[in-house]
Amino acid sequence: MPVTFRTENQLGVIEFNHPDSKVNLLTADCLKKLDLILEEVKEKEDLKAILLVSGKKDVFIAGADIKEIEKITQTNEGEDKAQAGQKVFNKLEDLKVPTIAVINGVALGGGCELALACRYRIGTFNPKVRIGLPEVNLGILPGFGGTYRLPKTIGLSEALKIILAGKVISGMEAYKIGLLDRLFPQVGIHEQLLKFIDEILSSKKTKRNQSRKGFLNAFLEKNPLGRAILFDQTRRMVLQTTKGFYPAPLKALEVIKNNFGLNRNQALKAEAKGFSELVIGSISKNLVKVFYLTEKFKKYMPPGTENILPKRIDQCAVIGAGVMGGGIAQLLTQKGVWVRMKDIDYKLIGNGLKTAEKIYKEAVKKRKLKPHEVKRKMAQITTSIDYSGFKSVDMVIEAVVENLEIKNKIFKEFSNEVSDNVILCTNTSSLPVSAMAQATRHPANVVGFHFFNPVHRMPLIEVIKTPFTSAETLATAFQFARRLDKTPILVNDSAGFLINRILLIYINEAGRLLEEGWKIQTIDQIMTDFGMPMGPLTLSDEVGLDVGIKVLHILEQSFGARFKAAQIFERVYSNGLLGKKMGKGFYIHPMESRRSKILKRIANKEIEKILGTRSAQVLDHDEARKRMLYLMVNEAAMCLEEKIVEDVDTVDLGMIMGTGFPPFQGGLIRYAQEIGIDKIIEDLNTFQDKFKSDRFKLCAHLANLA
Repeated sequence: MPVTFRTENQLGVIEFNHPDSKVNLLTADCLKKLDLILEEVKEKEDLKAILLVSGKKDVFIAGADIKEIEKITQTNEGEDKAQAGQKVFNKLEDLKVPTIAVINGVALGGGCELALACRYRIGTFNPKVRIGLPEVNLGILPGFGGTYRLPKTIGLSEALKIILAGKVISGMEAYKIGLLDRLFPQVGIHEQLLKFIDEILSSKKTKRNQSRKGFLNAFLEKNPLGRAILFDQTRRMVLQTTKGFYPAPLKALEVIKNNFGLNRNQALKAEAKGFSELVIGSISKNLVKVFYLTEKFKKYMPPGTENILPKRIDQCAVIGAGVMGGGIAQLLTQKGVWVRMKDIDYKLIGNGLKTAEKIYKEAVKKRKLKPHEVKRKMAQITTSIDYSGFKSVDMVIEAVVENLEIKNKIFKEFSNEVSDNVILCTNTSSLPVSAMAQATRHPANVVGFHFFNPVHRMPLIEVIKTPFTSAETLATAFQFARRLDKTPILVNDSAGFLINRILLIYINEAGRLLEEGWKIQTIDQIMTDFGMPMGPLTLSDEVGLDVGIKVLHILEQSFGARFKAAQIFERVYSNGLLGKKMGKGFYIHPMESRRSKILKRIANKEIEKILGTRSAQVLDHDEARKRMLYLMVNEAAMCLEEKIVEDVDTVDLGMIMGTGFPPFQGGLIRYAQEIGIDKIIEDLNTFQDKFKSDRFKLCAHLANLA
């Protein structure tokens, strides 16, 4: 039974413990059984209080069943689903006996809404306690009363922060804002609960105290003008954050605004309607798909490694103290790994330390860390200009310049300076990992471990497997990536691997559009209007023109003329316009110096001079967007055909996490399938005829993706 009821010395205990799942979910069956239990409880007049508890370790209730949500295709189904849950939670809220949710782990979505329907909420000091309403991340809004009860519990301002951002907070944060009434140690919690129950009974409390709303929230809730200002500012912030691509936060805001001050029945009816409108939309369906992908890759292990015990990594060497090396060192120390950072001189090492320290200082500004914590973590980075100290490390990550000859030389050197079972990684973005493996004494220990820039923000790591890589090396790389809070994907060794190969053909096409007469800002806007976080030319500046040119040359050597760099890239690079790192590329970038007069990124007029006179053309935005996107789709099909990656899921998640491909589109391949593979094939054939270029030549595997 997913939910049961028992009595213990005048206490009622409703326990959630789904027998066939690691977590508790509010399935339709679970809600029906809870409804029957509440009917039974209503008749029991001798109960002092009712506890709602979980039989699962570190989990209260993880939310509603997403599989059931995914199946909703009609608005009336959505309303019925929401109202069924609301009806049960109303019954819980209306019980005369005090109800107490005992939260000793995750309470998300419907689990949080269930707790809100209780009169009191108790948490523990368990660090696994996480509470929130993350429904907007699935393209929907809370449908079991969350938009009505959360503002009443913690105040309008705090409720908007949680609901509109899908924010999940710790037990301590929940206590501070009044979402939890008490926090107790896990040990001896039963005795503490008994004392708490005696306290609420002796003080004759029938409802929990109002939350710690403070003056501002009180002003906003009682003053129509204050509320109008809050809702207006919040709407602007939501639009700025989502760029209008995600309707769920806006719909949730509309529901909360319109329902404020209404009675429960009116408010919940409007909430159910808002839920039903969102849940049938394509954006919600795509975001649910992305959720499944994320969950899949949280657990994924490469074939043959499932039963391998990974090595424990406590000490790591980083070779190369550039932007990537410094970023990797910072991430490692943040996760408790000691780092030995090496470069050819101490000036370069100083730059790497500055990179790490800068990231930590940003965390202090955002109050994620305290200054003394930063000092302790920075002290975990030791430095050297030779290989002293390498004998004690468990892993080496190479992050030097993208030059195969230099990398091979370094791999040969340091493989002689470490113990025989050390994992040897390269952060190369495009070069053959197999060649580096063959330069070492133990090729089986070598694996690609490709971070994306900025290291501390980008969630993806490409784990590159060579023909020599052992199962233990792969298993260790995957486990270590997860320890760093990254999502690893398995990629077979090939030039550019997966992400850069697909990304560079897209950026290169943007360069050709520029040569044809398009404006820099227009090209970028076409793709930001599609949902990309930045346009291809802005991205080129962020990565660096020198890096992009090198990768294009490597890809051209491996795959031929379709990767031949657009002439504009060669010419901009030869003019020393390397992008953001130099302050100039396709754009002029604002410098960090306070003396800089440039406050925001502007197009670089030098590019027009470099381009020279171009023939006027009729410019078709739809065609330009298709050219850039469909080349990515075609290249992804080639990667699948060549078995660079295992399946389309790897492509979709990789593109979302590695390039910022819009999650609301569901991933590159899912987007292509929704457009229609046949239409994409037709357009690629048209482009090949029009431009007389084999870069649009169809991959035979593309039709299979339909």
